[in-house]
Amino acid sequence: MSSQELIHSIIQRIATGPDLSKDIDFEEARLGMEAILKGEVDDVRSAIFLIALRMKRETMDENKGILAAIQNLTTNQKVDVENLIDIGDPYSGYNRSIPVSSFLPPLLAELGLPALIHGLNSVSPKFGLTHRHVSELMGCDVNMSSSSAKDRIENAQIGWAYLDQSQYCSGLHDLVELRDRVIKRTVLNTVETLIGPLRGKKTHSILGYVHKPYPPIYADLVNASGMDTALLIRGVEGGVIPSLRQKGLMISYSGIEEQDRVDIDPSELGIKQEMRAIAFPGQMSVEKNITELAKYTFDLGIDALSGKEGMFFDGLVLGASLVLWHTKKVNSLSEASEKVRETLKSGRTLSRLKK
Repeated sequence: MSSQELIHSIIQRIATGPDLSKDIDFEEARLGMEAILKGEVDDVRSAIFLIALRMKRETMDENKGILAAIQNLTTNQKVDVENLIDIGDPYSGYNRSIPVSSFLPPLLAELGLPALIHGLNSVSPKFGLTHRHVSELMGCDVNMSSSSAKDRIENAQIGWAYLDQSQYCSGLHDLVELRDRVIKRTVLNTVETLIGPLRGKKTHSILGYVHKPYPPIYADLVNASGMDTALLIRGVEGGVIPSLRQKGLMISYSGIEEQDRVDIDPSELGIKQEMRAIAFPGQMSVEKNITELAKYTFDLGIDALSGKEGMFFDGLVLGASLVLWHTKKVNSLSEASEKVRETLKSGRTLSRLKK
């Protein structure tokens, strides 16, 4: 069956209304998505494929098939580190709060956990402030190749990298304009954070979520992607930093097996803030002030890495402590928070920037 015949057959089945639409199997989802990624399917049919799947609701087999298609066309690198932290924040970014997690990779590297953060410049549905915007100010080449990212992470003096989707899966990145025209969230928003373009000897996926049913879904997809463990954090704007003001939840998985489920109480880590996250200042918005917001985030991050206490500092303490706990580098969250605070107060992490 040709690509055109396949996509025609798939659309006939998945786009038949709320009661008659039928699911497709793993292999059909994989082949259909691969055809789209290779440019063998026109934009209209590609959009219908994504929208129809979303409207009927994707099955796990469909999610896994689409993830497998993307991975088959991804440039992968093996990184010579024992543990690699893969931070999978939403690629569409933040449109209400400052992304503290942009500064997690160098901090985790200083704490002995090499880290990768990945993303792109802008995409639907949020078109928000992304890690690419902030990482560029941190001195990281945001257009580096996968092999260059590997070299940075293996360099003990750096230990972290930002890797752009355009560099590790150009076929997926070519769909950004189409996704923007589709407007709504699609399955691509769900799976693109789980690709894992770099792999250590063990790779730990750190993911944020909003809706309660998502952790086991994400854990199953992380396992299907070939990463070793997953930490699911109910974070602000779907990111990996929880609220600084109220209790949150994190769930730790090894494969698809839930290992721990922990209520996160910021006050038990010495964090006492009246706001859940750092709001955009004044009248700034992602529509008008992306450059200024990135600079604002960068300045706050540098202050925090220099040991200046405040909400950004506390956000890094909270986020890094959860990762240290998940990877069993500490025995408790309180021990982790003490270790992170000492590292931030020392200012040592600053040496990992601008290299």
